[in-house]
Amino acid sequence: MSTQIILPRILQVGDGASKEAGSILKNLGCKRPLIVTDPMMVNLGYVARLQESLNAVSIHSDIFQDTVPEPTVSSIQAGVDKVRDGNYDSIIAIGGGSPIDSAKAIAILGKYGGVMRDYKFPRIVNEPGLPIIAIPTTAGTGSECTKVTIITDETNDEKMLCVGIGFMPTAALVDYSLTLTLPARTTADTGIDALTHAMEAYVSKKASLYSDSQAIAAMKLIAPNLRKSFHDGSDQKAREEMMLGATLAGVAFSNASVALVHGMSRPIGAFYHVPHGLSNAMLLPMVTEYSIPSAPARYADCARAMGVASEIDNDEVANSKLMDELYAINKELQVPTPEQFGIDREHFFNNLQVMAEQALASGSPGNNPRVPSADEIIQIYRKLW
Repeated sequence: MSTQIILPRILQVGDGASKEAGSILKNLGCKRPLIVTDPMMVNLGYVARLQESLNAVSIHSDIFQDTVPEPTVSSIQAGVDKVRDGNYDSIIAIGGGSPIDSAKAIAILGKYGGVMRDYKFPRIVNEPGLPIIAIPTTAGTGSECTKVTIITDETNDEKMLCVGIGFMPTAALVDYSLTLTLPARTTADTGIDALTHAMEAYVSKKASLYSDSQAIAAMKLIAPNLRKSFHDGSDQKAREEMMLGATLAGVAFSNASVALVHGMSRPIGAFYHVPHGLSNAMLLPMVTEYSIPSAPARYADCARAMGVASEIDNDEVANSKLMDELYAINKELQVPTPEQFGIDREHFFNNLQVMAEQALASGSPGNNPRVPSADEIIQIYRKLW
Protein backbone atom coordinates (compact mmCIF):
# COMPACT_ATOMS: atom_id res chain seq x y z
CA MET A 1 0.00 0.00 0.00
CA SER A 2 1.39 3.40 -0.97
CA THR A 3 0.97 6.77 0.73
CA GLN A 4 0.58 10.07 -1.11
CA ILE A 5 2.67 12.86 0.44
CA ILE A 6 1.68 16.47 -0.23
CA LEU A 7 4.22 19.24 0.51
CA PRO A 8 4.89 22.85 -0.52
CA ARG A 9 6.90 23.05 -3.74
CA ILE A 10 9.50 25.20 -1.95
CA LEU A 11 10.56 25.03 1.71
CA GLN A 12 13.04 27.75 2.71
CA VAL A 13 14.15 27.13 6.31
CA GLY A 14 16.36 29.12 8.67
CA ASP A 15 17.37 32.59 9.84
CA GLY A 16 16.52 35.16 7.17
CA ALA A 17 14.38 32.79 5.09
CA SER A 18 11.62 35.41 4.92
CA LYS A 19 13.96 37.76 3.05
CA GLU A 20 13.87 35.41 0.07
CA ALA A 21 10.22 36.18 -0.65
CA GLY A 22 10.98 38.48 -3.56
CA SER A 23 13.34 36.15 -5.39
CA ILE A 24 11.06 33.14 -4.83
CA LEU A 25 8.02 35.01 -6.11
CA LYS A 26 9.97 36.09 -9.18
CA ASN A 27 11.13 32.51 -9.83
CA LEU A 28 7.50 31.40 -9.66
CA GLY A 29 6.62 33.96 -12.32
CA CYS A 30 4.33 35.94 -10.02
CA LYS A 31 4.28 39.71 -10.39
CA ARG A 32 1.22 40.98 -8.53
CA PRO A 33 0.91 39.61 -4.98
CA LEU A 34 -1.59 40.51 -2.28
CA ILE A 35 -0.11 40.40 1.22
CA VAL A 36 -2.60 38.88 3.70
CA THR A 37 -1.74 39.64 7.31
CA ASP A 38 -2.97 41.26 10.53
CA PRO A 39 -2.41 44.67 12.15
CA MET A 40 0.25 43.33 14.53
CA MET A 41 2.50 42.25 11.66
CA VAL A 42 2.17 45.72 10.18
CA ASN A 43 2.92 47.41 13.52
CA LEU A 44 5.98 45.23 14.14
CA GLY A 45 7.43 46.25 10.79
CA TYR A 46 7.41 42.71 9.37
CA VAL A 47 5.22 43.69 6.42
CA ALA A 48 7.42 46.68 5.58
CA ARG A 49 10.47 44.42 5.53
CA LEU A 50 8.63 41.96 3.33
CA GLN A 51 7.77 44.73 0.89
CA GLU A 52 11.44 45.74 0.80
CA SER A 53 12.25 42.22 -0.37
CA LEU A 54 9.63 42.53 -3.08
CA ASN A 55 10.64 46.04 -4.12
CA ALA A 56 14.22 44.84 -4.56
CA VAL A 57 13.05 42.70 -7.49
CA SER A 58 10.56 45.31 -8.76
CA ILE A 59 7.43 43.55 -7.49
CA HIS A 60 4.62 45.83 -6.30
CA SER A 61 2.28 44.51 -3.61
CA ASP A 62 -0.95 45.52 -1.90
CA ILE A 63 -1.91 44.69 1.68
CA PHE A 64 -5.00 43.15 3.25
CA GLN A 65 -4.40 43.44 7.00
CA ASP A 66 -7.85 42.80 8.44
CA THR A 67 -7.54 39.12 9.31
CA VAL A 68 -8.57 38.17 12.85
CA PRO A 69 -7.65 35.41 15.31
CA GLU A 70 -9.70 32.29 14.59
CA PRO A 71 -10.89 33.52 11.15
CA THR A 72 -14.58 33.60 10.30
CA VAL A 73 -16.60 33.69 7.11
CA SER A 74 -17.21 37.43 7.54
CA SER A 75 -13.60 38.26 8.48
CA ILE A 76 -12.22 36.89 5.20
CA GLN A 77 -14.92 38.37 2.95
CA ALA A 78 -13.21 41.73 2.41
CA GLY A 79 -10.06 39.87 1.37
CA VAL A 80 -12.06 37.72 -1.04
CA ASP A 81 -13.66 40.85 -2.51
CA LYS A 82 -10.24 42.47 -2.87
CA VAL A 83 -8.93 39.47 -4.82
CA ARG A 84 -12.00 39.36 -7.05
CA ASP A 85 -11.76 43.09 -7.80
CA GLY A 86 -7.97 43.16 -8.18
CA ASN A 87 -5.61 41.66 -10.70
CA TYR A 88 -3.59 39.54 -8.26
CA ASP A 89 -1.69 36.47 -9.37
CA SER A 90 -0.52 35.30 -5.93
CA ILE A 91 -0.92 35.74 -2.18
CA ILE A 92 1.75 36.16 0.47
CA ALA A 93 0.51 35.20 3.93
CA ILE A 94 2.56 36.47 6.87
CA GLY A 95 1.64 35.93 10.52
CA GLY A 96 0.41 33.13 12.74
CA GLY A 97 -1.95 30.38 11.75
CA SER A 98 -4.94 32.72 11.44
CA PRO A 99 -3.56 34.94 8.63
CA ILE A 100 -2.25 31.86 6.82
CA ASP A 101 -5.57 30.03 7.17
CA SER A 102 -7.37 33.20 6.04
CA ALA A 103 -5.09 33.44 3.00
CA LYS A 104 -5.82 29.83 2.02
CA ALA A 105 -9.56 30.48 2.06
CA ILE A 106 -9.17 33.80 0.21
CA ALA A 107 -7.02 32.13 -2.46
CA ILE A 108 -9.74 29.55 -3.21
CA LEU A 109 -12.84 31.74 -2.86
CA GLY A 110 -11.20 34.63 -4.72
CA LYS A 111 -10.51 32.37 -7.70
CA TYR A 112 -13.55 30.10 -7.79
CA GLY A 113 -16.30 32.00 -5.97
CA GLY A 114 -19.03 30.42 -3.88
CA VAL A 115 -19.12 30.45 -0.09
CA MET A 116 -16.84 28.78 2.42
CA ARG A 117 -19.41 26.14 3.34
CA ASP A 118 -19.18 24.88 -0.27
CA TYR A 119 -15.61 23.79 0.45
CA LYS A 120 -16.19 22.17 3.85
CA PHE A 121 -15.12 18.58 4.53
CA PRO A 122 -16.07 15.92 3.37
CA ARG A 123 -15.52 17.76 0.09
CA ILE A 124 -11.85 17.47 -0.89
CA VAL A 125 -10.62 20.67 -2.54
CA ASN A 126 -7.97 19.69 -5.08
CA GLU A 127 -8.49 22.62 -7.45
CA PRO A 128 -5.46 24.96 -7.28
CA GLY A 129 -6.20 28.41 -5.91
CA LEU A 130 -3.93 31.40 -6.30
CA PRO A 131 -0.34 30.44 -5.39
CA ILE A 132 0.38 31.12 -1.70
CA ILE A 133 3.75 31.98 -0.19
CA ALA A 134 3.34 31.36 3.55
CA ILE A 135 5.59 33.03 6.12
CA PRO A 136 4.76 31.84 9.66
CA THR A 137 5.62 34.02 12.65
CA THR A 138 4.68 31.47 15.33
CA ALA A 139 6.05 28.00 16.04
CA GLY A 140 2.67 26.37 16.24
CA THR A 141 0.04 25.65 13.63
CA GLY A 142 2.30 24.36 10.86
CA SER A 143 -0.27 25.86 8.49
CA GLU A 144 2.53 26.87 6.12
CA CYS A 145 2.86 23.23 5.04
CA THR A 146 -0.64 21.78 5.47
CA LYS A 147 -3.48 21.14 3.06
CA VAL A 148 -5.97 22.28 5.71
CA THR A 149 -7.71 25.48 6.72
CA ILE A 150 -10.24 26.14 9.49
CA ILE A 151 -12.86 28.87 9.05
CA THR A 152 -15.67 29.53 11.55
CA ASP A 153 -19.25 29.96 10.34
CA GLU A 154 -20.45 32.53 12.86
CA THR A 155 -24.11 31.91 12.01
CA ASN A 156 -23.98 28.61 13.91
CA ASP A 157 -20.58 28.82 15.69
CA GLU A 158 -19.16 25.91 13.70
CA LYS A 159 -15.47 25.63 12.91
CA MET A 160 -15.48 24.28 9.37
CA LEU A 161 -12.65 21.93 8.42
CA CYS A 162 -11.61 22.44 4.80
CA VAL A 163 -9.11 20.02 3.27
CA GLY A 164 -7.36 19.38 -0.03
CA ILE A 165 -4.31 20.04 -2.18
CA GLY A 166 -5.85 23.36 -3.17
CA PHE A 167 -5.10 24.72 0.32
CA MET A 168 -1.40 23.73 0.29
CA PRO A 169 0.93 26.75 0.00
CA THR A 170 3.23 26.77 -3.00
CA ALA A 171 6.14 27.97 -0.86
CA ALA A 172 6.81 28.14 2.88
CA LEU A 173 9.49 30.46 4.27
CA VAL A 174 10.23 29.21 7.78
CA ASP A 175 12.23 31.94 9.54
CA TYR A 176 12.63 31.44 13.29
CA SER A 177 13.90 35.01 13.76
CA LEU A 178 10.30 36.18 13.29
CA THR A 179 9.31 34.35 16.51
CA LEU A 180 11.80 36.13 18.79
CA THR A 181 9.25 38.82 19.66
CA LEU A 182 6.43 36.37 20.51
CA PRO A 183 4.96 36.90 24.00
CA ALA A 184 5.17 34.01 26.45
CA ARG A 185 1.42 33.23 26.32
CA THR A 186 1.43 32.89 22.53
CA THR A 187 4.65 30.88 22.67
CA ALA A 188 3.03 28.43 25.10
CA ASP A 189 -0.26 28.04 23.25
CA THR A 190 1.26 27.65 19.79
CA GLY A 191 4.02 25.38 21.12
CA ILE A 192 1.59 22.95 22.76
CA ASP A 193 -0.47 23.09 19.57
CA ALA A 194 2.59 21.90 17.63
CA LEU A 195 3.26 19.14 20.15
CA THR A 196 -0.38 18.05 19.82
CA HIS A 197 -0.03 17.92 16.02
CA ALA A 198 3.00 15.65 16.29
CA MET A 199 1.44 13.33 18.87
CA GLU A 200 -1.90 13.04 17.09
CA ALA A 201 -0.22 12.43 13.73
CA TYR A 202 1.79 9.60 15.29
CA VAL A 203 -1.18 7.85 16.91
CA SER A 204 -3.62 8.57 14.05
CA LYS A 205 -5.18 5.62 12.26
CA LYS A 206 -4.01 7.28 9.03
CA ALA A 207 -0.36 7.39 10.09
CA SER A 208 2.29 6.07 7.69
CA LEU A 209 6.00 5.37 7.91
CA TYR A 210 6.61 8.79 6.36
CA SER A 211 4.36 10.76 8.72
CA ASP A 212 5.79 8.78 11.66
CA SER A 213 9.30 9.95 10.78
CA GLN A 214 8.20 13.59 10.69
CA ALA A 215 6.15 13.30 13.90
CA ILE A 216 8.97 11.68 15.89
CA ALA A 217 11.47 14.28 14.65
CA ALA A 218 9.03 17.05 15.60
CA MET A 219 8.54 15.73 19.14
CA LYS A 220 12.31 15.47 19.61
CA LEU A 221 12.65 19.14 18.67
CA ILE A 222 9.59 20.56 20.44
CA ALA A 223 9.57 18.81 23.82
CA PRO A 224 13.02 19.92 25.09
CA ASN A 225 12.53 23.51 23.87
CA LEU A 226 8.94 24.32 24.81
CA ARG A 227 9.74 25.44 28.34
CA LYS A 228 12.97 27.15 27.26
CA SER A 229 11.27 29.33 24.66
CA PHE A 230 8.41 30.11 27.08
CA HIS A 231 10.73 31.32 29.85
CA ASP A 232 13.32 32.99 27.59
CA GLY A 233 11.97 34.15 24.26
CA SER A 234 15.40 35.38 23.19
CA ASP A 235 16.90 31.85 23.27
CA GLN A 236 17.66 31.57 19.57
CA LYS A 237 18.56 27.88 19.56
CA ALA A 238 15.32 26.99 21.33
CA ARG A 239 13.32 29.21 18.96
CA GLU A 240 15.00 27.68 15.91
CA GLU A 241 14.31 24.11 17.02
CA MET A 242 10.73 24.95 18.01
CA MET A 243 10.11 26.53 14.60
CA LEU A 244 11.44 23.56 12.64
CA GLY A 245 9.60 21.18 14.98
CA ALA A 246 6.31 22.99 14.36
CA THR A 247 6.82 22.78 10.59
CA LEU A 248 7.64 19.06 10.72
CA ALA A 249 4.58 18.51 12.94
CA GLY A 250 2.52 20.31 10.29
CA VAL A 251 3.91 18.02 7.60
CA ALA A 252 3.10 15.02 9.79
CA PHE A 253 -0.52 15.84 10.54
CA SER A 254 -1.24 17.18 7.07
CA ASN A 255 -0.36 13.73 5.75
CA ALA A 256 -1.75 11.64 8.63
CA SER A 257 -4.62 13.78 9.95
CA VAL A 258 -5.27 14.91 13.51
CA ALA A 259 -7.50 13.08 15.95
CA LEU A 260 -9.70 13.52 19.02
CA VAL A 261 -7.96 16.51 20.62
CA HIS A 262 -8.58 18.62 17.54
CA GLY A 263 -12.09 17.30 17.05
CA MET A 264 -13.05 18.37 20.58
CA SER A 265 -10.99 21.56 20.46
CA ARG A 266 -12.75 23.19 17.51
CA PRO A 267 -16.19 23.57 19.18
CA ILE A 268 -14.59 25.13 22.27
CA GLY A 269 -12.86 27.66 20.03
CA ALA A 270 -15.94 28.37 17.97
CA PHE A 271 -18.40 28.82 20.85
CA TYR A 272 -16.14 30.46 23.44
CA HIS A 273 -13.44 32.15 21.33
CA VAL A 274 -10.63 30.22 22.98
CA PRO A 275 -7.49 30.41 20.80
CA HIS A 276 -6.99 27.15 18.95
CA GLY A 277 -3.64 26.27 20.50
CA LEU A 278 -4.97 26.99 23.97
CA SER A 279 -8.03 24.77 23.61
CA ASN A 280 -5.76 21.98 22.34
CA ALA A 281 -3.54 22.49 25.37
CA MET A 282 -6.54 22.26 27.72
CA LEU A 283 -7.57 18.93 26.19
CA LEU A 284 -4.28 17.18 25.45
CA PRO A 285 -3.65 15.52 28.84
CA MET A 286 -7.09 14.02 29.42
CA VAL A 287 -7.69 13.01 25.80
CA THR A 288 -4.29 11.27 25.87
CA GLU A 289 -5.26 9.55 29.11
CA TYR A 290 -8.52 8.37 27.50
CA SER A 291 -6.72 7.14 24.35
CA ILE A 292 -3.63 5.36 25.75
CA PRO A 293 -5.38 1.99 26.42
CA SER A 294 -6.01 1.59 22.67
CA ALA A 295 -2.46 2.42 21.54
CA PRO A 296 -0.06 1.98 24.49
CA ALA A 297 2.98 1.26 22.33
CA ARG A 298 2.45 4.34 20.14
CA TYR A 299 2.03 6.68 23.09
CA ALA A 300 5.08 5.13 24.75
CA ASP A 301 7.04 5.97 21.59
CA CYS A 302 5.89 9.56 22.03
CA ALA A 303 7.15 9.60 25.61
CA ARG A 304 10.56 8.33 24.49
CA ALA A 305 10.78 10.80 21.58
CA MET A 306 9.95 13.64 23.98
CA GLY A 307 12.75 12.52 26.28
CA VAL A 308 10.51 11.91 29.30
CA ALA A 309 10.93 8.12 29.18
CA SER A 310 14.03 6.06 28.44
CA GLU A 311 14.46 3.17 26.02
CA ILE A 312 14.57 0.74 28.93
CA ASP A 313 11.19 1.86 30.30
CA ASN A 314 8.39 -0.52 29.39
CA ASP A 315 5.28 0.92 27.74
CA GLU A 316 3.31 1.17 30.97
CA VAL A 317 6.06 3.12 32.73
CA ALA A 318 6.65 5.30 29.67
CA ASN A 319 2.97 6.20 29.44
CA SER A 320 2.79 7.01 33.13
CA LYS A 321 5.73 9.38 32.64
CA LEU A 322 4.05 10.85 29.55
CA MET A 323 0.91 11.69 31.51
CA ASP A 324 2.95 13.27 34.31
CA GLU A 325 4.76 15.37 31.72
CA LEU A 326 1.64 16.59 29.92
CA TYR A 327 0.02 17.75 33.16
CA ALA A 328 3.35 19.32 34.27
CA ILE A 329 3.69 21.25 30.99
CA ASN A 330 0.19 22.69 31.36
CA LYS A 331 0.89 23.71 34.93
CA GLU A 332 4.25 25.34 34.17
CA LEU A 333 2.98 27.07 31.04
CA GLN A 334 -0.10 28.28 32.96
CA VAL A 335 -2.73 26.72 30.72
CA PRO A 336 -6.13 27.65 32.22
CA THR A 337 -9.16 25.43 32.63
CA PRO A 338 -12.33 26.52 30.78
CA GLU A 339 -13.57 28.03 34.04
CA GLN A 340 -10.33 29.96 34.59
CA PHE A 341 -10.52 31.20 30.99
CA GLY A 342 -13.88 32.77 31.84
CA ILE A 343 -16.33 30.45 30.13
CA ASP A 344 -19.81 30.46 31.63
CA ARG A 345 -20.39 27.13 33.38
CA GLU A 346 -24.12 26.86 32.69
CA HIS A 347 -23.72 27.63 29.00
CA PHE A 348 -20.82 25.18 28.71
CA PHE A 349 -22.72 22.30 30.29
CA ASN A 350 -25.93 23.05 28.37
CA ASN A 351 -23.90 23.05 25.15
CA LEU A 352 -22.13 19.70 25.60
CA GLN A 353 -24.38 17.69 23.29
CA VAL A 354 -24.00 20.17 20.43
CA MET A 355 -20.23 20.36 20.92
CA ALA A 356 -19.95 16.56 20.94
CA GLU A 357 -21.97 16.31 17.73
CA GLN A 358 -19.82 18.96 16.03
CA ALA A 359 -16.65 17.21 17.20
CA LEU A 360 -17.78 13.90 15.69
CA ALA A 361 -19.00 15.57 12.48
CA SER A 362 -15.52 17.03 11.87
CA GLY A 363 -14.22 13.51 11.21
CA SER A 364 -11.10 13.93 13.35
CA PRO A 365 -12.25 11.70 16.26
CA GLY A 366 -12.53 8.83 13.78
CA ASN A 367 -8.74 8.90 13.38
CA ASN A 368 -8.18 8.46 17.12
CA PRO A 369 -6.82 5.12 18.39
CA ARG A 370 -9.90 4.91 20.62
CA VAL A 371 -12.94 6.25 18.76
CA PRO A 372 -15.43 7.78 21.20
CA SER A 373 -19.18 7.95 21.20
CA ALA A 374 -20.92 11.28 21.71
CA ASP A 375 -21.54 10.33 25.35
CA GLU A 376 -17.84 9.63 25.90
CA ILE A 377 -16.92 13.00 24.40
CA ILE A 378 -19.41 14.66 26.75
CA GLN A 379 -17.78 12.91 29.71
CA ILE A 380 -14.34 14.19 28.66
CA TYR A 381 -15.75 17.73 28.34
CA ARG A 382 -17.23 17.40 31.84
CA LYS A 383 -13.91 16.21 33.20
CA LEU A 384 -12.17 19.10 31.41
CA TRP A 385 -14.24 21.60 33.37
